[in-house]
Amino acid sequence: MFELSDLEREAILLSLKVAFWAVAVSLPVGVACAWLLSRKSFPGKSVLNGIVHLPLVLPPVVVGLILLLLFGTTGPIGGFLKNVFGITVIFTWKGAAVAAAIMAFPLMVRAIRLSLDTVDPGLERAARTLGAGPIRTFFTITLPLALPGLVTGIVLAFARSLGEFGATITFVSNIPGETRTLPLAIFSSLQVPDGEAVAIRLAVVSVILAFAALIASELLVRRHEHRPET
Repeated sequence: MFELSDLEREAILLSLKVAFWAVAVSLPVGVACAWLLSRKSFPGKSVLNGIVHLPLVLPPVVVGLILLLLFGTTGPIGGFLKNVFGITVIFTWKGAAVAAAIMAFPLMVRAIRLSLDTVDPGLERAARTLGAGPIRTFFTITLPLALPGLVTGIVLAFARSLGEFGATITFVSNIPGETRTLPLAIFSSLQVPDGEAVAIRLAVVSVILAFAALIASELLVRRHEHRPET
């Protein structure tokens, strides 16, 4: 009943790969955006905040269409990548990772920003007065204190990437072995006769992966909170 076929295992592994790279590539940018929104005041801050959170309110299909226009072989970004580096994003797993990263980005930034807001700026100023530079202060004071939010942001982004559908299918289509992630595989199985069993198996796997990510996040946060002070 629950034995997975090769195509099902392929979709699961592809989803994990896409989600991993979506988080890995977007994490540095997410941390930087969260820090700017939490610590700095500058002209256009509200605009940046709106752009960061725009994927939350836009239909995923619209996001996919925008990515298609930007990263297509004739688009400004896609054409540049193809002509200069020979990289094609559209209709590849890399494009699926880009779509997942864009859709998950607001959740990551929001979680990290909320955690940074709880860090006392006085501790950062104290470190600066003791001779620590801004980069050292960030990595030795700010980031460790904001670690629970960082972990939460990573897990939320990973889980959201696993479940991304609308932007992915619009941007990179539904190609078996290349862009057919778990949600797309579930959708495809429901389009064929007697495909409900496959859809149910993949849905169960999706739930298990999501729960595993949440439990891992909780354990990491608790371990950090109960770590003895040095």
